[in-house]
Amino acid sequence: MSSKTPSHDAVKPAVRSSGPGRPKDLSKRAAILDAAKEMFVEQGFNGVSMDGIAASAGVSKLTVYSHFGDKEALFTEAIQAKCVEMMPDELFVTDSEGPLRDQLLGIGHAFFTLISSDAAIATQRMMMTPDTDDRIRQMFWQAGPARTETALSDFLGARVARGELAIDDPHLAARQFFCLIKGEVHTHMMCGLCAAPGQLDAAAHITASVDFFLRAYEPR
Repeated sequence: MSSKTPSHDAVKPAVRSSGPGRPKDLSKRAAILDAAKEMFVEQGFNGVSMDGIAASAGVSKLTVYSHFGDKEALFTEAIQAKCVEMMPDELFVTDSEGPLRDQLLGIGHAFFTLISSDAAIATQRMMMTPDTDDRIRQMFWQAGPARTETALSDFLGARVARGELAIDDPHLAARQFFCLIKGEVHTHMMCGLCAAPGQLDAAAHITASVDFFLRAYEPR
């Protein structure tokens, strides 16, 4: 073989890079997700089209389908992305050095900030409208609330194993924790009776809720 003739290995990358499996543009994916998060909140699932999302993101509809497959998958990923953005996985990693109370306070603050945001209130109201079918509600639940509940349940289970908490059912305790953090104020916000509380009021509410939870599940 002449030294000027490319080897079989040398031409492989060029062949792969021009095929359908080439890496997708992450900046376009991010733009699509940003557009989807905003539009689903503003217009509801049924009011949003893939054409509209593509136009808002500045990409072709083919690019949207290439990244996400269909509107249901895009809706699910948009909800997941928002939850991960405001409640990252790192919140639920047990800190072997940090006090349990401090970590629960961090989770509580992140959760309350998420659920009291304008986007979250609008999305939850959308889930309650008659034109949102049960399938969409289930998709929302699995992508958002179920993810955070499972993460907290696993976190609590790890703390139980270390003897810091006495909990028989971590899943139930996780639901109770989030209900405490929501409190009555979240119901008022959902009904339009009040705006989100100020930073000091929210901190007092979250601290009281965390302390109540710890008293309920402290080892006897």
